[in-house]
Amino acid sequence: MNTSANPAGSRPHGAESSPLGRAVAYRDTYAPELLFPIERQLKRDELGLKPDALPFVGEDLWNAYELSWLDPRGKPVVALAGFRVPASSPRLIESKSLKLYLNAFNQQQCTDADEVRSLIARDLSAAAGAQVAVSVEPLTLRPQRASAYPDGICLDGLEVDIDTYQPAPEQLRAGGGEVTETLYSHLLKSNCLVTGQPDWGMLVVRYTGPAIEREGLLRYIVSFRGHNEFHEQCVERVFCDLMARCKPRELAVWARYTRRGGLDINPFRASREGLLVDERMEVRQ
Repeated sequence: MNTSANPAGSRPHGAESSPLGRAVAYRDTYAPELLFPIERQLKRDELGLKPDALPFVGEDLWNAYELSWLDPRGKPVVALAGFRVPASSPRLIESKSLKLYLNAFNQQQCTDADEVRSLIARDLSAAAGAQVAVSVEPLTLRPQRASAYPDGICLDGLEVDIDTYQPAPEQLRAGGGEVTETLYSHLLKSNCLVTGQPDWGMLVVRYTGPAIEREGLLRYIVSFRGHNEFHEQCVERVFCDLMARCKPRELAVWARYTRRGGLDINPFRASREGLLVDERMEVRQ
């Protein structure tokens, strides 16, 4: 496994000084300074994207499963939390720093869940450079989460030969009459940009346009298997490659990554507002 400080080579990616891959002492009281933002544009430059002319809209939906604080009497409260970071924000938030930040609430006394929500919303918005929507649901309120498979066609049963494990957009092709369909695969795997640790997920492609050749799309998805990039960056790369190679009239790309460190990250990118995501959990989440 590649565990070098920069497995992508000498090109800067913005996380060189992050806590990823380093032993870090845990804090157990409120510490917003732990959050480590990363400029999105560093990787978007590789895709030829301009900050004032992004070809997509969307957000990064985070789910947090390890959030706890103390009530005014010192009794612990445990909760689920969700964060929606706009894709238009200038910065993403590095995941280990977010884990450390959330764990810093463990011995912090707070009046109620709304105070915790307000603190997190303020701090994440400052780090991302845009308004981040935050929900905090104590388990005493019995929050529910739905798990389901996408309403579409799973590609994973296709009989294909694969020998490329770095992003291969040349595998993508489309042609024929216009269709509207949803294709998905559970075979997405990429690696952390800094540590090289594997990230597992499901990729969903919903589009209207010339029919995408399914075998080629599956080969392309699997080609990320040896690729080092953050979740959000992988989804933007997929979106841009599909637009360039297959030229759909409308496109939405949605990845649901399995949790690590008590967090799962689910980036969504679409060619326009109104192409809604399916927010049901992937079965491995």
